[in-house]
Amino acid sequence: MYNIRFGTDGWRAIIAKDFTVENVNRVAEASCKWLKQRGFHKVVIGHDCRFGGQMFLEEIACTFANEGIQCLIARGFVSTPMVSLGVLQNAAHLGVVITASHNPASYNGYKLKSSLGGPLLPKGIAEIEALIPAEAKLREMDFESCLKNGLIEYIDLEAAYIHHVQSHFDLQKIRTNVSLAYDAMYGAGQNVMKQIYPEMVPFHCHYNPGFENLPPEPIERNLQEIMKFLAKHPGQFIGVANDGDADRLAFIDSKGNMVDSHHVLLLLLYYLVVYKKQTGAVVVSFSVTNKLKKLADHFGLECIITKIGFKYIAEYMTTKEVLVGGEESGGLAIKGHIPERDGIWIALTLLQYIAETGKTLEELIDEVYQIVGPFYYDRWDLSLSEYQINLVKESLHNGISEWGNQKVLIEENLDGYKYHFQNDRWLLIRTSGTEPVLRIYAQAENKQEVLNLLNQARAVLKV
Repeated sequence: MYNIRFGTDGWRAIIAKDFTVENVNRVAEASCKWLKQRGFHKVVIGHDCRFGGQMFLEEIACTFANEGIQCLIARGFVSTPMVSLGVLQNAAHLGVVITASHNPASYNGYKLKSSLGGPLLPKGIAEIEALIPAEAKLREMDFESCLKNGLIEYIDLEAAYIHHVQSHFDLQKIRTNVSLAYDAMYGAGQNVMKQIYPEMVPFHCHYNPGFENLPPEPIERNLQEIMKFLAKHPGQFIGVANDGDADRLAFIDSKGNMVDSHHVLLLLLYYLVVYKKQTGAVVVSFSVTNKLKKLADHFGLECIITKIGFKYIAEYMTTKEVLVGGEESGGLAIKGHIPERDGIWIALTLLQYIAETGKTLEELIDEVYQIVGPFYYDRWDLSLSEYQINLVKESLHNGISEWGNQKVLIEENLDGYKYHFQNDRWLLIRTSGTEPVLRIYAQAENKQEVLNLLNQARAVLKV
């Protein structure tokens, strides 16, 4: 029996190896049991652009329907935020998204969404995980039968999401003032962006479940094509990229330079406080820059640091007033929307900021730097064997007081090992919660200092 475990964001596995119809139905049965134990009876289900999405959706919906659970399913691929919004708008009790987010094309996954329109909280995920049976049981009705008797119903999540966007943003003002280059990374954001921003210059905005062998993660090494385009047309465009299920994003400035999520978080906070006069707590994951706390302190706002995984941020967003929440990996959320990462929503928020102020992205970043100071950040992902990863964990557990010529001032162990040095420099080492990868994060004054830190980390860890 394959042991199914939920990681940082859902259960993910390699298609046909462990992500099989049998195993997907086991998770769906556990989800059914969890719903029925609580007297719940309605779910919303969607899939992204990955291989087998429609097939897995039909299997899951059929499993729910055979247990008497009403299933509202998306027609065609949709983003994760579309499903989360659909759960809230349709007063459903659970959402299921068939997606492996930014993982390589060989993966698929199963994400759970709560009735509040965000990730199911850790307690609920653990309860469902504990209910997963050893094997899936036989079903009485097939998909077509469930469709005919009304237990399964198609709904238009895409149209509902577009309407929601149109009612919250001045799209005409944004499109008139900002020329956009957009990279969907062959992901689920492509259809929506084509409709709400028809003037954009599109990249990878067609269906390709193989992603051209490039993981749909919006980080620098995966966005070279759009970055080169912007560099060849300096000052003419702003670049935006979304990941595979469009709950994450990256910005690229008018010169073709990456703007990481740390800077996007800082811009969001500055915009909402200074220009929109809003207030609330700031909740970010352990891997986010300490500059965000510095900006929150400047505005007199509470700043809460969580373990890595948006579900921990969502937990705060459902219990208190949170102005900005987010992760280093580009999953960001703001007040006034669902308690969920939404790459398109966040992109439009910053594009509206640019359109309203008439300033460039670079000028807006400089305004923030006046308060927190300039900085540079990067992350290296190392594919290692389990043996190598265990050796790294042992080294970290035993304690490291110096990284090359950098002496540790403070060590934190909330989620991984984070080492603080002089001049706002830091290094974070942790293993991925979704794939066999060691992640090394670093922040310093400039690109060369970050490169030095990353190389020193590899030398000390011998990886």
